[in-house]
Amino acid sequence: MIRTKRIYDRPDKGDGFRILVDRLWPRGLSKDKAKVDLWLKDIAPSNELRRWFSHDINKWTEFQKRYEQELESKEELINKIRKIEKENKTVTLLYSAKDTSYNNAVVLRDYLKS
Repeated sequence: MIRTKRIYDRPDKGDGFRILVDRLWPRGLSKDKAKVDLWLKDIAPSNELRRWFSHDINKWTEFQKRYEQELESKEELINKIRKIEKENKTVTLLYSAKDTSYNNAVVLRDYLKS
């Protein structure tokens, strides 16, 4: 099972293995409080794509397409997440965006499920 969760939300035992999938470390959050098992910043959207999207919902469909194209070249990291899921049953992809529906973790989760 692959879930998504905002990193600022309280860690929970049900989270399983917690992977931060943002390129930048979340502001104002210590590594102890974050309870991150793995930080996969290279799976995050490129800086160019992240800046272009800028959490503009009007760009969401195009962002999804562009990010999925980037993910196609990151097979090793995708396989790493799938292996962690098999070993731990539950993986939670952590993100710092305020929007819980329109963020890179959602795209990555859907990509992993397909």
